[in-house]
Amino acid sequence: MSSRVAALAVVALAAAAVPAVARAGDPQADLAERYAPVVRLVAQAGPCAHGEPFEPTDVRLVLGNPDVALRGPWGGTNLVEVAPTGPDLRRGLWGYHLDFPGNALTPGCAYDRWSHRLNGGAKPVMYARVVTDPGYPGELALQYWFFYLFNDFNDKHEGDWEMVQLNFNVASASQALRTTPATVGYSQHQSAERARWGDSKLQLVDGTHPVVYVALGSHANYFTSALHLGRSAAQGVGCDDTSGPSRQLRPEVALVPSDRSAYLRAYPWLGYEGHWGEEHRGFYNGPAGPNTDLQWTHPLAWANATWRGKSFTVPVGTDVGQTATGFFCGAVEAGSAVLTALVGNPSPFLIGLAVILALLLWLVSRTEWRPSAPLRLARRRAWGSIVTSAGRMYFGHLRLFLGIGLLFLPLGALVSAVQYGTFRVSGLNGLVESAGRTNAVVDFLAVGLGVLFVVVGLSVVQCATAIAMVEIDEGRPVTALRAYRRALPWLVSLLSAVVLAAVAVTVVSFTAIGALLVASLVPRWSLLAQVHVLENTSGFAALRRSARLVRGNWWRVASLVLFVTLVAILLGPLCGTLLLFATHASFDFINLVAGLIDAIVVPYAAIATTYLYFDLLVAKHGETADEAVLPAETRPVVVR
Repeated sequence: MSSRVAALAVVALAAAAVPAVARAGDPQADLAERYAPVVRLVAQAGPCAHGEPFEPTDVRLVLGNPDVALRGPWGGTNLVEVAPTGPDLRRGLWGYHLDFPGNALTPGCAYDRWSHRLNGGAKPVMYARVVTDPGYPGELALQYWFFYLFNDFNDKHEGDWEMVQLNFNVASASQALRTTPATVGYSQHQSAERARWGDSKLQLVDGTHPVVYVALGSHANYFTSALHLGRSAAQGVGCDDTSGPSRQLRPEVALVPSDRSAYLRAYPWLGYEGHWGEEHRGFYNGPAGPNTDLQWTHPLAWANATWRGKSFTVPVGTDVGQTATGFFCGAVEAGSAVLTALVGNPSPFLIGLAVILALLLWLVSRTEWRPSAPLRLARRRAWGSIVTSAGRMYFGHLRLFLGIGLLFLPLGALVSAVQYGTFRVSGLNGLVESAGRTNAVVDFLAVGLGVLFVVVGLSVVQCATAIAMVEIDEGRPVTALRAYRRALPWLVSLLSAVVLAAVAVTVVSFTAIGALLVASLVPRWSLLAQVHVLENTSGFAALRRSARLVRGNWWRVASLVLFVTLVAILLGPLCGTLLLFATHASFDFINLVAGLIDAIVVPYAAIATTYLYFDLLVAKHGETADEAVLPAETRPVVVR
């Protein structure tokens, strides 16, 4: 028999075997079956598609499998044995590692495919255990342990153990059969979330089986289908997604005897003190087994010390990336990906970082930062001079521009309200629930709606800012309210132009070279608001005029617009994200802080792009520019 045929035979025999359970009528077995959880995983259409490929796995599919190696703690290759068995692991072997096929730091689709191959045709399994705690006489814990082949979250690692625990205020399984649980705890990273039996958030099937929503990748257990945010080691740093559509599993219950000698006879691998995954540094290391955890021997002490009353759900409407909590998810995921790449192979990352730093230093050295003259708008300014002049204009008239920026506060509330009404109240609510918030259509609609509102808000701020700057340059008094009143007649046509541009960018993005075309169009249309309000053109004509001004200066315009716009849009969410880590403030308060920072910073971007508009105007028309458009070029400025 070939080695591959033998390997398949081992896996098939393991899959066909039935986990050991106690005899019928055993109170512990009856209790474990009565409260066996129902598991809901994020649905996956097939290998490597979006969704959860890993399910509660029978440990015997891994043990005795020639795909798996046992490695020692001595350095080098460390190979001790191929296809280690349960009796091999019973010896303890502290510091050893089981090694699955693949590399946890660059998983690709290897573990996904292995999981489908290994679990195909096999029943999912959970390991139930009825246990007491010496520090809590008269109480009982019923535990269900789940083993997953891979943790595909921010802390990627082979092997993953999770659990659900039900606590009873009685001393034995027989007594527990005559009552109901007092509390239920779902493991979530380094802690757990509790619910009282009968709480509204605790969903039950057939009256006794708790519904467990398993987070995509991390396998943290939750009571609801949503996007959950963690900002500590106990909660998990990042966002756990349990949103649908889901597939429901009812894993087979394998009862683990309470007595150590008995469970070692039935499940010798529970004597293993090593790691259920390949060796890596830090949180990328394979985890130890359940028998090494506090809750294995002191389940009620663990519950009282670590369980918390709730998990934190990302508020509706924040997934457009504008608010701090929405930005947080993407920022942590991106940062984790960079850290994982750095730990796995630091050379490409360090080389790329060096190239970026060298490019930034070169760009800084290629521009002039002086003079930083805020007045006489219509003059040529270097890239760096635009940045510094915008700073002087902003801080020289701080109250005015803060007043203009306050538009972003009601705008943020409007975005959230419209998104909530669109995706939670309207007929699209069914689409969200059936397709899931990560569905391409739902994601496109949500992000597109949010981005459209942000672009409209920024354009309106640019209009009011351009008007205010011209008034300042003319020496006339101006307020934020007066600037908005002056901009009001242009808002309808401005909105139509913005929508037209957004539709064009969206359509172009679906083409094969869409990214390049979008990168070309956005800078060309970036001066739309200034052209529209200062040159008194229609919205559609302003798009063409903006493109003509930018022609021949694309790199300069693109780099400046990218710099000031990214600073304006990202600074608020970034500061909010730092507050999420540094404080225990509520999400609503942190999002409010992020909105205030937006209101403070966005006018600066509008000032810089207005200086850019005048710079390009002078470059195109020279000193003979129309006096009605460029009054400061020909008249002395008197600041009142």
